[in-house]
Amino acid sequence: MTKDIKNNHIYDDVSSLKIQDIIDIELLQKFQDNFAESINIASVTVDMDGNPVTNPSSYTNFCLNLTQSTDMGTRRCAESHRKGGIEAARTGKPYIYTCHAGLIDFAVPILVEDIQIGSILGGQILTSAPEESLYRNTAKELGIDEAKYLQAVNEVNISTEKNIRAAAEVLYVISNALSKIGYQELKLKNTSETLFDNLNQVSAIMEELSASSINVTDNQHVLNKEIINIKDISLEINSILDGIKSIADQTKMLGLNAAIEAARAGDSGRGFGVVATEIRKLSQNSKDTAVKISELTKKIQDSVEKTVESSNSTLQTTQQQTSAIQETNANLQEITLIADHLNKLTS
Repeated sequence: MTKDIKNNHIYDDVSSLKIQDIIDIELLQKFQDNFAESINIASVTVDMDGNPVTNPSSYTNFCLNLTQSTDMGTRRCAESHRKGGIEAARTGKPYIYTCHAGLIDFAVPILVEDIQIGSILGGQILTSAPEESLYRNTAKELGIDEAKYLQAVNEVNISTEKNIRAAAEVLYVISNALSKIGYQELKLKNTSETLFDNLNQVSAIMEELSASSINVTDNQHVLNKEIINIKDISLEINSILDGIKSIADQTKMLGLNAAIEAARAGDSGRGFGVVATEIRKLSQNSKDTAVKISELTKKIQDSVEKTVESSNSTLQTTQQQTSAIQETNANLQEITLIADHLNKLTS
């Protein structure tokens, strides 16, 4: 009887995790939308390849409809975000920077066990009134209508650097709290599944052991019964041997009497004397043989006595083992029910 106990490795390689594995995207989207709207700062969550996992929140007209309306603008935005993400990954903390188009952005790393699995990109904000000449030049480079570009940049929210840093820090704390909780829940789910599977296998093994121990107990009862039968038979043999020895003694006595009578008869009783002598020898041999057999049966009885003691001890042990296994099995079934409940709670 052999069974393999399952032993899962729970995400040894954290870098293989995706944001979706540990954070409820619907919850993240709701938080991101409410946060962006409340402080008028744009944000979006992306994976390690820069692909969005949420919809953009409170994106400005300046970025969404103008800067990213051209291929060059889109490429520059992607490169700007990439560099910000790299710096955030290097430091493991929010990184605030000025994007290629002149707005203030930030990258917030989402970490699991100090390994980055994604980022929240935010900003699209200013800390002072825009210098129109800079944005005219950018509009020319990107091939965007200068008037619309200037109008859009003047609509961008202006805030203090302190507020921007605080916003980035809030996103950092919340997103990483979510990732940490999500990762622990994921480990708990995998652990509970492993526990449940292992307990089921252990329970099956214990049931087999319980059944086997019952068979052992039954067999031990049969063995005890047969050993007692052997003891009874050896006692019966001894009784028969006692009878043989008694007959042998009587036969020897008859042979002795016959020899005496043959001696009295002289020559006429000589042949009868020879027979009497043989009868005495035969009776002596019978007695000697009976004594040897008696000695052997005594050894058998001694061995049987020891076997009975050992068998009784074994029987008592197997009964205790059976009781212990049955109690253990009952406890395992209770633990399995608890593990199943835990598994359902983490599903």
